[in-house]
Amino acid sequence: MRRLHLLFAAVAAAVYASAADAQLFDLSKYPDWAGQWRRVPDGGPPRYDPSKKNGLAQEAPLKPEYQKMLEASLKDQEAGGQGLDVTYKCIPTGMPRMMAGVFPVEWVFTPNVTYMLSEFMIQAPRRIYTDGRSFPNDEDPTYVGYSIGKWLDTDGDGRFDTLEVETRNIKTPRTYDQAGIPFAEDGQAVVKERIFLDKTNPDILHDEITTTDSALTRPWTVMKSYRRDRNVRWTENNCTEGNMHVVIGEENYFISGDGYLMPARKGQQPPDLRYFRAAERRNRN
Repeated sequence: MRRLHLLFAAVAAAVYASAADAQLFDLSKYPDWAGQWRRVPDGGPPRYDPSKKNGLAQEAPLKPEYQKMLEASLKDQEAGGQGLDVTYKCIPTGMPRMMAGVFPVEWVFTPNVTYMLSEFMIQAPRRIYTDGRSFPNDEDPTYVGYSIGKWLDTDGDGRFDTLEVETRNIKTPRTYDQAGIPFAEDGQAVVKERIFLDKTNPDILHDEITTTDSALTRPWTVMKSYRRDRNVRWTENNCTEGNMHVVIGEENYFISGDGYLMPARKGQQPPDLRYFRAAERRNRN
């Protein structure tokens, strides 16, 4: 009986502590990021630096060997392939590409974690820990990475206005955008962000992103902007549903409108159908 009383006391203490934490969380100190956010239209396809055109015009500060990888990726895409962009396999885009704003996201504030939730069904929730912790040493890498943030009051008015974030432990392979601008495969990339509302338009959110990676000659900084929609409507965007890409071996093929396998590149050879041929021979006999 004594053990039962101690158990009840421990549960009650935990509930009380949670309630106390909730009372201490003053949401009025945080900026208003409510609603649904999507990238500001910039006159072109999604790309890492919205201020520049796609492909080589991005002027990514790549080391020579990675520049060659990008050029080969673009050449393959011109021929109908996917290049280094593996998202056609429904592999998550990962950080920092997931900040492109192609699919709408929302922000959720809690005392210790800020969440970014995406409509894109294969994109895991992004957790930005704001409780003062350090980066762990034993976490498996993930596409969203491990993010530690800090809220800042940059104008001294007593309210937070900027979320400063550092993300590490990001899984590879991945690219900056659909052109195939590559990361190094050593997994040592560090992505730093400053996220804040526009001072003249509270329905515009900015994200200044600086990436340091072994594939780059220098840190690469870009500014992404998102537009708020207060009339929130969420839909399902499931990558695997209706995906017409088919990967056989190392080759990517496509399912035609009438349901048949077709080449994705000009002059592409059909896949090895040895097992189907064997079955066909048995049926004939």
